[in-house]
Amino acid sequence: MDEIKDIAREVIQAVLPIAVLVVILQLLLFENPVPMVAQFIVGVVLVSFGLGLFLIGVKIGVLPLGEIIGSELPQRGSIWLLMIFAMFLGFAVTVAEPDVRVLAQQIDFVSNGEVNKSIIITFVAMGVGVFMTIAVARIVLGIPMSFLLIGCYVAVFILSSFVPEHFVPVSFDSGGVTTGPMTVPFIMALGVGITSVLGGKSSLSDSFGLVALASVGPIIAVMLLGVIYA
Repeated sequence: MDEIKDIAREVIQAVLPIAVLVVILQLLLFENPVPMVAQFIVGVVLVSFGLGLFLIGVKIGVLPLGEIIGSELPQRGSIWLLMIFAMFLGFAVTVAEPDVRVLAQQIDFVSNGEVNKSIIITFVAMGVGVFMTIAVARIVLGIPMSFLLIGCYVAVFILSSFVPEHFVPVSFDSGGVTTGPMTVPFIMALGVGITSVLGGKSSLSDSFGLVALASVGPIIAVMLLGVIYA
């Protein structure tokens, strides 16, 4: 019950300021705003209820699942098996990420169907999956995070000179949407589980950084898609 109260408080703190601001703007800027305000309030209530249920699901389902998978797989199989599972799990979680689907629909709409939303979702998910594998390899091999991030962003800026101009902002947005409420908790929990088994003296620092790498993957993947479309 205490967890439900904490989640309800978090949802109210997150939604209420925005809702109040929007209602004030509607009252000040629009004529006869009452129907619009009423519709907005109904939407806010539904969003708040849905967000609360989602956060409860994350805490009781997604986070424990990620930690269990991350801690059990290294003990039950080879490192290669762990890396393969990390890739498929990263792909699956990203496909289920609501932010990714919203972005894909917007790109499909703006491009008049030229860039299909299914293609965007697939490439973004592939980027996360591949870089989840790289993140797991980093933990196992003890590669410094700074080396990987510098190398990845150098590759990003090199690729940006070869893709169509309109694909560059789309690529960076693709990296941003993977840091959503579905992907991030699972990836971080997975990292904590893996480092609890494989981590050494730097296990605390190794638990973090997976999200940073996972968000670079979609940028590179969508830029490669831009090269194909070019």
